[in-house]
Order: sequence, then C-alpha cells, then structure tokens
Amino acid sequence: MSRSRKRPVADAGTAGAEAGRNRTVVELAGLRRRLASMLYESMLLMGVLALTFLVPYLMLGVGLGIAPPGWLAWLHIFLVLGFYFVWYWRRNGQTLAMQTWRLKVVDAGTGLNPDAKRAWLRYVFCWPSLLCLGAGLIWAVFDRDRQFLHDRLAGTRVVLLPGQPNK
Repeated sequence: MSRSRKRPVADAGTAGAEAGRNRTVVELAGLRRRLASMLYESMLLMGVLALTFLVPYLMLGVGLGIAPPGWLAWLHIFLVLGFYFVWYWRRNGQTLAMQTWRLKVVDAGTGLNPDAKRAWLRYVFCWPSLLCLGAGLIWAVFDRDRQFLHDRLAGTRVVLLPGQPNK
C-alpha cells in the first residue's frame, strides 16, 4: 500500500484567485527527516536558551541575589522558545535546523508561510504533542500524509524543499 506524498500547494509567487489556478506540486517531508531536524533543533536551542535564559538568570542570581519563582522560569522559557519559532516560521517558514534539512512549514491551505495565529497555534500544540510521551509524533505513523498531530491541528504542513542543482 503506497501513499502518495506529493500534494498540490499554492505557489507562493501568486496571489488571490490566481493562486487557485497556478498550483505547484510539492513533496511532504518524510518522518525520518523531520525527526532528525528536531534532534538538530534541540541542540541549537541550547545556545538560544543559554543566551536568553541562563545569562539573565545568572546575572539576577549572582549579581542581585534574586531567585525568580519556578513558574516564572518556565513561562520565560515557553515565551523565548515561542518567539524564536514563530519569528522564523513567519519570516521564511524555516528555523535554522529546518534550513539545514531543507524543510519548510507552510499553511496547509495556501502553501504560504504561516500567519502569526497559525504559527502560534502550531507552537502551542507542539508542547502536548511532545510532552505526552511523543503521542503527537507517533500520530504521524497513522496519519494519511504522515504529518504530526500539531501540524494537523494548526493547519500547517512540513514540506521538503528541492535540493540545490549540482554544479
């Protein structure tokens, strides 16, 4: 039983009613590639969190003797990571790790970069998807397009970008 992974997505260079007529066929990203990208992303996030979380908390703790409550630390991490992901997804549909693995998050309906609402939805939905023993990731094994549960719920897709031609 083979599944077609190529789906029509509106061409990002067209607008309005023309987008419905000029559709480009893209390949949905494979599960292994997306999982490898997530592993790489987790390593990159260590640097992001070191700069935006560890340094300020060290300065507060050592310099001023202030220890913020645990809930504030978790809220800080949640927001820092949220702004990181949403900014990259809105800007060009890719985080740094996704660029390396030639992956892109697109709106499932239009094929364009997700808007702010859709990007925040994807980010918020990915937390339970990961923290519930990876249930939202396991969902991809049974999904008809092999998409994660948070992508289904947020109305996004992860597509594979074409490779660079050999020179």
